Amino acid sequence: MELNKVTIIGGGVLGSQIGLMAAYVGKDVTFWLRSEGSVERTMPKIKRYSELMIKDLLTAKALIGSPMGRFVYPKGLIRNWDSVTAEKIDELVASATKNFAENIHIELDLAKALADADVVIEAMAEDPKAKIAIYTDMKDLLPEKTIRLTNSSTLLPSTFAEYTGRPEKYLALHFANTIWKNNTAEVMGHPGTDPEIYKETVKFADEINMIPLQLHKEQPGYILNSMLVPFLSSAQALLATGVADHETIDKTWELATGAPAGPFKILDIVGLETAYNINKMKPDAQKEGSVSYLIGKLLKEKIDKGETGVNAGVGFYKYK
Repeated sequence: MELNKVTIIGGGVLGSQIGLMAAYVGKDVTFWLRSEGSVERTMPKIKRYSELMIKDLLTAKALIGSPMGRFVYPKGLIRNWDSVTAEKIDELVASATKNFAENIHIELDLAKALADADVVIEAMAEDPKAKIAIYTDMKDLLPEKTIRLTNSSTLLPSTFAEYTGRPEKYLALHFANTIWKNNTAEVMGHPGTDPEIYKETVKFADEINMIPLQLHKEQPGYILNSMLVPFLSSAQALLATGVADHETIDKTWELATGAPAGPFKILDIVGLETAYNINKMKPDAQKEGSVSYLIGKLLKEKIDKGETGVNAGVGFYKYK
């Protein structure tokens, strides 16, 4: 099965990166967006991430011959570091520039966006009602052949399978942020996923230069977020309850572990709206005075001021 026509539902941080990565390897990519306002918010992301990808390719030239090169090169952009040359990187830059210009399309009409799609990747916010609504809208518009994927960070595919119209062709494919460098793709089916569709999804992940990480059963948060979300929640709890300010919390983690970024720098990259939606699903999030309630209040105050993270230019930190 050839999975060459890719439709991305949503143009957020990860949605835009997934679409760009698919276009980078030569796939035909259509972003479906709800409105002209969504287009205005998405286009700067596509521009920014495509420029970062090109920049990281060019920077990789200086790593050729360095012992550290194999550890820090952009793994999603260069499949084989051992045979790379400066000339090969120039070829990749030229190919990427051409593919970004020719293979990316924006569509507001859902039927047109889904027509003849081989694979659809839903990359919307962690809002179950919104996901159910879009799956319901899509199910009668999608070709029978289409594989349906979700990039949900924390929600199980079995929660939504019945709404897709083709539960056997539905599963999760979850990406980490800055996917052209952190090129993981967690593949997680639900009990009704067709094993052959699972295999096709693993193949698709490899085709877009990801490392497919296969889960054997459903797990909220997959592998990565099963570890990451509790870590970020603990940091937010320290801030929301007044234990320490965000800079001190980050400094503590970075100094003690050697990590390049603390939890609040990571939250700015993930986006505070995503963090807010994840926190909102906690059982005690609406219980006034609970830690989850205090975290939600803290995040909502920043979101209401437009301080949603790196893409807004300000989150817990300010960005150029």
